[in-house]
Formats: sequence, C-alpha cells, structure tokens
Amino acid sequence: MSVLLACDFDTSDWAQWRPALLQALPGERLVEADDGEVDVAIVANPSAGALAGLPRLRLVQSLWAGVERLLADPALPPGVPVARMVDPAMNAAMAETALWAVLSLHRGSFRYARLQREGRWSPHAQRRADETTVAVLGLGQMGRTAALRIAAQGYRVLGWSARPQALDGVETHAGDATLDGVLAQADVVVNLLPLTPATHRLFDAARLARMKPRAGFVNLARGAHVVEADLLAALDAGHLRQAVLDVFATEPLPPGHPFWSHPRVVVLPHAAAQTDPRSAARVVADNLRALRDGRPLAHLVDRARGY
Repeated sequence: MSVLLACDFDTSDWAQWRPALLQALPGERLVEADDGEVDVAIVANPSAGALAGLPRLRLVQSLWAGVERLLADPALPPGVPVARMVDPAMNAAMAETALWAVLSLHRGSFRYARLQREGRWSPHAQRRADETTVAVLGLGQMGRTAALRIAAQGYRVLGWSARPQALDGVETHAGDATLDGVLAQADVVVNLLPLTPATHRLFDAARLARMKPRAGFVNLARGAHVVEADLLAALDAGHLRQAVLDVFATEPLPPGHPFWSHPRVVVLPHAAAQTDPRSAARVVADNLRALRDGRPLAHLVDRARGY
C-alpha cells in the first residue's frame, strides 16, 4: 500500500518517528506528498486540506489520541474511516501522571514545596488514602487505566462517563444527571474526558462551584474543557485548593499568564503522556494489516460523537 505521512513534526520528532514507522511497516511505500496512489494517511496535526483530493484513500490513522482538530477540517474526506491512537505506553504514562498528581494533592506535596521556598517548618496532619475520594472523568482507555492505577493505591475512586461502564474496584456513574453528584464527593477531580461540543468549557464557574470545597483539580485532557478565568476565580476565592494543569487554551502557555505564578497552580508543558513512537508504530502496523486483510479496524472514531 501507498502510505502518506501527513505529520507536522520537527526534525527531532522525525528522528524518533521515521525509524519506528519504517521498522513497523516493512514493504509499504511511505510518501510525504500525494502521488495519486495513496491508500492510507498517517497523520499528526496535518495542515488544513492536507487530505483533500485522495481518491483511493481507505483509512486515516492518527498518531494522536485526540482527533478534534482533525475532525474539524472540512476537507477530511467523508466516509473514510478515521482511527485514533490508543498507545498502551501512553496510557501507562497518563496513569502515572494522574497518580502522581493525586498523591501530591492528597499528601500535601505542593503545600510543602511552598513552605520550603518560604523557609517554614509546618507539618500537617496525615490523611489516609481510603479517606480520600478521587473522581476520574472519562473512562476511555486512558481514564480506565488511570482509575485502576489510582484505586490500586487504596483510594476510593468514582469513575464518570457519558455512557454506562463497569470497572472492577471503581464506583462508576454515567450521564449528565450524575456528574454534579460525583463532583460534590471528590477530594480530587481528574479530567480525562474527550473534547466534544458537550464537554467544551465544561468547567465554568457554575460547574466549579459544584465541586467539593477545597478540592484539587487535575486537567490532563484539553485546555478547552476549562474556562480559565473561572478556574482562577475559584482558586483565589479558596473554593478550590490546588490545580494541576497540563493543557491550556493557548499553548505554549503565554508569558505573563496568571497560571505561571499562581501559588495554587502547578503547570506542566503538555507532557503528562506523550505518544511513544516504538509502541505506537506497532499499533499503526496492526491496523494497516487489518485493512489489507479485510478485518475490523481498531479504535475507529465515531464522527458524530467526536471521538
């Protein structure tokens, strides 16, 4: 098959991805410009219109887990299956970051870091994990992995998703009517929801006000889930204790943004979980083999739902 690489990568990124893809896809024709024979497009933030005019295209395989930018391109060919990346290594990395954030909030690590900078010795009471409730919003591959990893440490974990799901060791809830009740119970809220019209700006002033007083908020999903001014107001008012943020409305986070210097905000540079080219290339290869053999494709996107 002829495979188009439509990826917005810099030289250092390509140094990792190219050998991984070449090793995983022996015998395939990898091209970086349309030659009129493209069967599959492997994409990572392709420029608008990059997939237009490909009459033989049979599959669009994303290297990223999030596909909202790809689906927003009006030139995306209708009817062509789109597969998102579900990388086991990335799922594990996201679970590690979520667990680190939960542990740090539960044990007061960020507070102790502030006290160290101030030269103050002030131990606080220690709370047990089983006395701490953690809500994981979004029970896709990443959310499920994170919820299970957190629950394994003894926390009470509430999982929330748009549709009902079951997860051993996790108390699951589904549907809009249950979300506020989940937020009201959680000492820590971890957001791993997909970005859709229904979740865009989900965390506004009204939603944040429904969270448990003095809760911690961890956003590892998309910056557009949060109204940043409303989050800052909730932190300044003391309603929320701390925010750990990996994603932002504008990235990179602009110089001078209040998040940089806010004493109750921890900033990560969209690094909570990065796609691992070694394992991701194998996921791509498996889907290409399935396409060639006429077998069902994995991790297909429901365009109507947005993920």
